Amino acid sequence: MTLGIVVAAGLAIELVVGNYFYDYAVSNSPKSFIAKAESLKARDPNYSDLNWFKNKVHKETWSQESTDHLALKADYINNHAKKTVIIAHGYMGSRQDMGLYASLFYKLGYNVLLPDARGHGQSEGNYVGYGWPERKDYQLWIKQVLQKNGADSEIVLFGVSMGAATVMMTSGEQLPQQVKAVIEDCGYTTAKAELTYQQHQMFPKVPTVAAIPVTSLVTKARAGYFLGQADALQALKKSHLPTLFIHGTKDDFVPTAMVKQLYAAHRGNNAKDRLFLVKGAAHAKAITTDKSGYYQTVTEFLKSVDL
Repeated sequence: MTLGIVVAAGLAIELVVGNYFYDYAVSNSPKSFIAKAESLKARDPNYSDLNWFKNKVHKETWSQESTDHLALKADYINNHAKKTVIIAHGYMGSRQDMGLYASLFYKLGYNVLLPDARGHGQSEGNYVGYGWPERKDYQLWIKQVLQKNGADSEIVLFGVSMGAATVMMTSGEQLPQQVKAVIEDCGYTTAKAELTYQQHQMFPKVPTVAAIPVTSLVTKARAGYFLGQADALQALKKSHLPTLFIHGTKDDFVPTAMVKQLYAAHRGNNAKDRLFLVKGAAHAKAITTDKSGYYQTVTEFLKSVDL
């Protein structure tokens, strides 16, 4: 077998691996490893908040066109306030999943805007951006809030999991002065670090040194960005917005160690930053594991930044 044939065979294998992992992790096709949402039950301790969100509160539909011409959708809950929170959902989720967080901020007197990320819910797109292209989408949602609610608006960015990474990446952009704070719950440091961790968990026999870089190249070809661009650590180094970092101590999807890296990356930029670790909480379960502590921490943080 000639060297050329060996090289060609190797490249073909890498391309197959890259496309496989792209379809597994970046394409928005249904994922067998994502748990299905449970139906709402009256005995659920959060039934009142979830039922309010699902069946009682009036929601307006807002629309937006992304810079690359995707039709994006959001729900808006009008609390007739100058304060608005923009809530970003997680990987393969939708705005429909964010009822507990919407209820919290509504009780605190905020209008609530809940976008579906590109490729999720009712928004167009066929891939997951891990926060990188979405950061531009959230800048457009910020602009729409200011257009509709006025220049005296005060805006908080909030996100869970991939949504947390999204708002952190958004915070690294040049934002209007009306954006006052960021709250991230169980976000990852970088897409590459998160996917590397997940590959070790799910495919321990596949060498990361080949799979992730090749998947990044495939992602650039098929979705227009490199995985290495989705970097919350670098965004936080540029952000001066006060930021609350939340994470569960039993998170085995986005490892708890990541929040300490995120907090350290931003801590020197704003003295009002805060880290809240929820003992025993699994991924995206901080609010249900310690609801009173979660409410208190969010409330105190917002008061500390005069919101």
